[in-house]
Amino acid sequence: MKTKMIILKLSLCLGALLTSAGHLKADSSTRPEKPNVVLMYADDLGWQDVKCYDVDESSPFETPNIDALAKRGVLFRQAYSPAPTCAPSRCAMISGKHPARLQKTHVLGGQPATPNRPTDPLMAPWYSGRLGVDETTLAEALRSNGYRTGHSGKWHIAINHNAYPQPKDHGFDVTFNGRGANTKMKPNRLAGFATEDLKDPYRLDESGFPRDEVTNNAIQFMEESKAQPFFLYYATWLVHYPIQSRSKALLEKYCEKMGMDFPTDPGYLPKNGEQKNPYYGAMVEMLDAYVGHLLDYLETTDDPRWPGHKLIENTYVIFSSDNGGCEGSGETYTSNVPLDKGKSSAKEGGTRVPLIITGPGIQSGVDSDVLANGLDFYPTILSWTNTENQAGVELDGSDLSTLLSTNSEDSDLVKDSSGAVRNTMIHHFPHGNTPQSTIRIGGYKLIYNYGQVDGVPNRLPELELYRLYGDGNARVDIEEANNLAMTMPEKAQAMKQQLLQELDAMDASWSYFNPHTKYPLPNKDKVCTPLKAQRKGETVSLSFKENGSKVVQGYFMVTLNGGENYEEWFRYKAVVNEDGSLTAELPVGATHYLFNLIDEHGFMVSYPQVDDMGMVKKKKVKFSSYALNALEGK
Repeated sequence: MKTKMIILKLSLCLGALLTSAGHLKADSSTRPEKPNVVLMYADDLGWQDVKCYDVDESSPFETPNIDALAKRGVLFRQAYSPAPTCAPSRCAMISGKHPARLQKTHVLGGQPATPNRPTDPLMAPWYSGRLGVDETTLAEALRSNGYRTGHSGKWHIAINHNAYPQPKDHGFDVTFNGRGANTKMKPNRLAGFATEDLKDPYRLDESGFPRDEVTNNAIQFMEESKAQPFFLYYATWLVHYPIQSRSKALLEKYCEKMGMDFPTDPGYLPKNGEQKNPYYGAMVEMLDAYVGHLLDYLETTDDPRWPGHKLIENTYVIFSSDNGGCEGSGETYTSNVPLDKGKSSAKEGGTRVPLIITGPGIQSGVDSDVLANGLDFYPTILSWTNTENQAGVELDGSDLSTLLSTNSEDSDLVKDSSGAVRNTMIHHFPHGNTPQSTIRIGGYKLIYNYGQVDGVPNRLPELELYRLYGDGNARVDIEEANNLAMTMPEKAQAMKQQLLQELDAMDASWSYFNPHTKYPLPNKDKVCTPLKAQRKGETVSLSFKENGSKVVQGYFMVTLNGGENYEEWFRYKAVVNEDGSLTAELPVGATHYLFNLIDEHGFMVSYPQVDDMGMVKKKKVKFSSYALNALEGK
């Protein structure tokens, strides 16, 4: 009996040890709490450039890796970039704030507001040349939660690609610059094709694709970071200009697919208005191949934080583009048909983009018609990684994580900051020949074209209203061909009011009328006359005379590096005084300044006035050469 008891106790102890060992094994196989995140951001890739997005006509471009990615996750059919051009979309995506709120609504920036040409009737407002370092980026938020953060490729969040601030100033531990395979071919795009020579920096791999430093550096970052949670921002330059292919075989392939001879003239410019540019087709397939390289690394690499598993099993992947497809100027790059327009337009072709999201717990093989936006990446990634939003950071996007993990076709699962269902999307682009803002509410979209008054050449309707989709997301007019503003005036006006209210809440800047235009605009003869600038200590002022239109707003433009290579201007509000003057305080370090006066009819008068915008645009002179010198009289 005693022996049996001893055996029983030994059995119980052994069972307890085995149970304990089982628990240890289970713990070691538990998914790490902090998943990895890989954000792939293509450049100028259109909604119809990816094969799995085919609508109406089949795309000639081959994208097997991106198509396969869509099958393992959620493909959004109604996804939008934050802006119709590169820099504002990238600033908005990485900060989680709308371009209008950031005062970053176009590329470049950081210059005083001026017309493109001296006689233009409209001029764009000032907009920032950078994303300020006071903004908390996604990289900074994740780094505070123990993530290693890496960037490879394009940046374009400063006044120039190489200007301050750079990725490390915005929370990235590691950054690799350079264009990779997108580096301009010399002396032309029919010379310098990649070879199999080991000394060739673009040597062809076993699949015949040129080596791409941007992709290789991204893989290197993941390899060096895999022992801890990592965030990779893969910012490929493809498929941005220059339109070229370092793979001669790919160029030959697309010439054959498109029924044309291999070009002998490097200046040959396809002008067909369709997806029939063989150079561009080769670029799209190269992009797809590089996406495949990243995915292959994730799928074949063991996860050191999760023994027995691959990195892909605990990695969220977002694939999208910074704006709609660039149709080209002089040469047709691509076509966004059936969508209208392309890059640099707030119409559907300029803002609708591919968006595919995959990862742990996300539904697979789903096509979703739920509205999505690049602004949504920030709050969604915070949710995936259990990262707290930094105090005081106001995010303009919505968290898509619940939608992705439960029912990717239920739009009621996407909420705005107030907790209400998000069914609204706004774009603000007060630039170019057709400055405009848009608002989409449900299936309807309103376009508000600025400055459409008597005297404006090629005048557009002030309001355009389109019904993109009907009940149940049935396609109606994604072509934006049937303007309903005249037949539904009350709806158009109501949407306009909501658009302006929401832009006002973000302190958005508007287009201005040019008082020097040759066109006979109403109230042009009533603009104010600047009189005299004065300075007392650090207080500067400008007196002016009103000539029939009241001055309602004043700005004070300042640069801290006048005359330098990356001369950059900042805008401050000036005080409009009852005695007919503006006053402002010079900030520390100011080198030059000037004034802007805005009247009640939307005209802007500057002092001093820039005499030759053509010289400024050609970079022959700088704005500081026309401005008041802040270093004099100190």
